[in-house]
Amino acid sequence: MLLENYIIYILIPAAAGFFLDFIFGDPPGIIHPVVCIGKMISCAEKIMFRRGSPNGKLAAGAATAVFISVISALVPLIILLLLYKICSFLCGNSAEILYKVLAAVASSILCYHMIAAKSLRTESMKVYAALSEYDTEGARQAVSMIVGRDTSGLSEQGIIRAAVETVAENTNDGVTAPLFYMSFFGIGGMYFYKAVNTLDSMIGYKNDKYMDFGRWAARMDDAVNFIPARLTALFMIAGAFVMPGFDGKAAYRIFMRDRLKHESPNSAQTESACSGALNVRLAGPAVYFGRRVEKEYIGDDVREIEYEDIRRANRLMYFASISMTASMLVLSLLIVLIVMRFV
Repeated sequence: MLLENYIIYILIPAAAGFFLDFIFGDPPGIIHPVVCIGKMISCAEKIMFRRGSPNGKLAAGAATAVFISVISALVPLIILLLLYKICSFLCGNSAEILYKVLAAVASSILCYHMIAAKSLRTESMKVYAALSEYDTEGARQAVSMIVGRDTSGLSEQGIIRAAVETVAENTNDGVTAPLFYMSFFGIGGMYFYKAVNTLDSMIGYKNDKYMDFGRWAARMDDAVNFIPARLTALFMIAGAFVMPGFDGKAAYRIFMRDRLKHESPNSAQTESACSGALNVRLAGPAVYFGRRVEKEYIGDDVREIEYEDIRRANRLMYFASISMTASMLVLSLLIVLIVMRFV
């Protein structure tokens, strides 16, 4: 029973979800679950956010973060429960087989919605396409859609650097980390992760407005990404060793040296591995909302960054995503088999 449940609720959905994203990307014309989570966060913020003492805002932010993440984890589980009730009502005693098939399909679709590998590649390659046609303004517009910094003053190299950094960082946030939680905690774990990640992206800022209210969201995001970010970086390094056109030794060296050169304990993990693999320098000062933010550089300026590095970063993203997901599914399967052996 344990193995059967693992196959129905984890193995098939994770593999099918990744495959569906690889082929189709984000489904058009459908309300995305992450958008729904974002709307819940906005509504909760309007209700919970109040002017007052820092401790009051901290408590309100903590309650918001916990509530949104728990509700988000429960929604897919409630969908599966309702599916079971519907099958039982319609088919009676013969509902079990039908439910198992529909549960695997529903879980696959729910998983598919939370993976962003193809959309990450598609959006970053719009920057590549514009630069390949010498359309710097078009590239600047394209990169503005996938980064949070001001892009109006970016040079061609700055545009490329921003696109490569986004692919490197979002390999974890948009692909490997959700699938990591899917592999070990099922669809509820995956949705919990995406809720925490979305909370951080919306209220986890260290500015006057969110310094206290968003602190829990930021800390939760740091916690849930701690292991996946490091594993993703290691799989990127492995990809740099086995794929042509990358420098595996430099990827490992820069990762060990620069992986903590970021305000976040996780973001520089994958950026450092990617910068070393490409032998280019990433990060550095950037402008956010009209204010220049000083950041340390990541990597060595061995060569000038070029628009082909966007394509290379996507290759590294897919290698890390596929190899890490496969490894995590095998590991979780081994855990299931060990539990079955001793229970």
